[in-house]
Amino acid sequence: MSRKIEYTATLFWDPGPDGTADVRRYSRDHTVMAGDKPPLAGSADSAFRGDDNRWNPEELLVAAMAQCHMLWYLYLAATEGVVVVGYEDNPHGTLEIEADGVGRFTEITLHPTVTVQDESGASIAAGLHERAHELCFVANSVNFPVHVDRTVHISEPA
Repeated sequence: MSRKIEYTATLFWDPGPDGTADVRRYSRDHTVMAGDKPPLAGSADSAFRGDDNRWNPEELLVAAMAQCHMLWYLYLAATEGVVVVGYEDNPHGTLEIEADGVGRFTEITLHPTVTVQDESGASIAAGLHERAHELCFVANSVNFPVHVDRTVHISEPA
C-alpha cells in the first residue's frame, strides 16, 4: 500500500518599482518559505543576472540530492549498528545549456566522506551508500545519473 505526503512552500518575489519592465534589469531575488522555518533567500545564478549571495535553484537541487543521500545513509548505518561519527559531502552537478537556452542537468556526483567509530564497521559503511542511493527520494525523481564517489575513514582513538 502506498502513501502520499504533500509538501508545500511559499515563494515571494518583490518586483521593485519597475517590475519586469526591463528584461536585463529586473530583480531575480526572491524568498522561499515553508511553515515556521527560517526564510531562504533565493535568486538566479549570477550567470543569469542573479545574486551570488543567495541560493539558486540549481544549487538547491544539488544540495537536496546530498541531503537525501546523507539522511538515508545515516538511518541505514544506525540500523546496521555502524557508528558514524562524521559525515561530509561536496556534491557537484553539471548543467548543460543548449544554444536555444534550454538547459538540463546531465549528472550529479556526490562525494561523501564518512568517518566511522571503529574498523569493524568500515566495510559495512562503504556498502551502505548503494542502498542509500536506491532509497533516496530525490535520486529516484530525476532523469539523469547520480553517482556516488564515497570515502570511508576510521576514527582515530582518543
